[in-house]
Amino acid sequence: MTAASTTIQAAPAAPSSTANRTIITVCTVVATLMQSLDSTIANVALPYMQGSMAASQDEINWVLTSYIVAAAIMTAPTGFLAAKFGRTRLFVTAVSGFTMASVLCGLAQSLGQIVVFRVLQGMFGAALVPLSQSVMYDIYPVEQRARAMSVWTMGVMVGPILGPILGGWLTENYTWRWVFYINVPLGVLTALGLATFLKETKPSNAVRLDWIGFGALSLAIGAFQTMLDRGETLDWFGSSEIIIEACLAALGFYLFLVQFFLARRPFLSPRLFKDVNFVVGLTLYFTNGMIMYATLALLAPYLQTLMNYPVVTAGFVLAPRGAGLALAALVCSRLMGTISPRTLVGLGFATGAYVLYHMTGWTPDISEATVIGIGFVQGISLGFITIPINIITFATLPAELRTEGAGVYSLVRNLGSAIGISITGALLSINTQVNHAVLAAEVTPFARAFQSGAASHFWHLGTVHGSVLLNEEVTRQARIIAYIDDFKLMLVLAVGALPLLLLTRPPKRKPAVAAGS
Repeated sequence: MTAASTTIQAAPAAPSSTANRTIITVCTVVATLMQSLDSTIANVALPYMQGSMAASQDEINWVLTSYIVAAAIMTAPTGFLAAKFGRTRLFVTAVSGFTMASVLCGLAQSLGQIVVFRVLQGMFGAALVPLSQSVMYDIYPVEQRARAMSVWTMGVMVGPILGPILGGWLTENYTWRWVFYINVPLGVLTALGLATFLKETKPSNAVRLDWIGFGALSLAIGAFQTMLDRGETLDWFGSSEIIIEACLAALGFYLFLVQFFLARRPFLSPRLFKDVNFVVGLTLYFTNGMIMYATLALLAPYLQTLMNYPVVTAGFVLAPRGAGLALAALVCSRLMGTISPRTLVGLGFATGAYVLYHMTGWTPDISEATVIGIGFVQGISLGFITIPINIITFATLPAELRTEGAGVYSLVRNLGSAIGISITGALLSINTQVNHAVLAAEVTPFARAFQSGAASHFWHLGTVHGSVLLNEEVTRQARIIAYIDDFKLMLVLAVGALPLLLLTRPPKRKPAVAAGS
């Protein structure tokens, strides 16, 4: 077991007043929302940044890559840092650093500057989600933790959904710099609230960091995240850069495993992975991250490129997912004491599978109401999955491992979302080319469809203009089929996650109590 986990002090008692606890809750949820919001809010502003900084498409992508890689690397050591310096001190420092880095990103005048500042933003922001989760468990009595975690989960899940909407609105009405400045008032108030009302845990000078394990894991995560983020742009393993990054990721992961099994005090406590509920919860959370973020990443371009929605309209059409998630959070908080978390998670994955099955029959001719309705139901499924997974994951985990486990929990979500987005993006590109070749093989001057009727006028193969229009339509149809293939993959993942629930063990106490175990 890590030194950090053996010396983490007992959590402070719940705040004496309900007002204090409410203020801390608001601060932790806002901190979570800021971090999750920034994972997507800058995406829609990239073209505007690219123009103002005279950067190429490949160069401007580092604005996203730098943040993702830095956040992924610094998520894992949150438990050690909290034990070493005190949880409240670390929390306030993380919020303050994230806010200052946001200001610097907004003031950046060159590509190099904004990439460096995004690295800082990711490093400070990495601790916000696991620390928020740990604080929420500790400040509420056991009978209220299920409801408290439903509120916290909304901050994690709603942020990526609202990010493109808010980012598009700020960019169009003000400037891209406001996607970063929006964090300043939230960050200042959150830091002041935490410093004033959150009791400090006792720091320990006895903790030691396994630098070899941390370095190996950082190398593996950093190289792997960079490979996933840049793979599609660089044609994956057709690029020497991607091959090098894959080799570095494999080497780092190998060294981490060697250190994990052989070191006396490895970077991550082996006790974490001896808990069946924790391991199954990580797997389910990883799968949910793949499905949620990959689906969002697919739907935004689907609406804009195939259905010709403006970017702001596409954002508002996708927004009902947040409303569905909020409704599910309210329902879950009330059902947790009477219905098993395993049942709720199963219901969530089953509902998500139904939604994805429906999406496999989509064409660009579907109505806006259909997209909104399906999005709302998918939001409900995500809420039923995410909130009870918290309870399953931490139900049997010892309290002294909670902060360290929360760091690993957040890391798994980040990895799942990155892998899901990269895999579906790569498959979309590959399958579009494959489907185009298959469809094009049937397009000949001898095909009956092109010999009479409207097709013979619009897609006349004897003219350059007709051939170009026909090729565009074939590409469009090939892309529609490629999207359907990706939706089918997400459907398989949702159905495949259901049997894992049979491996979980019920907590020794009733579900409402297990939320804070």
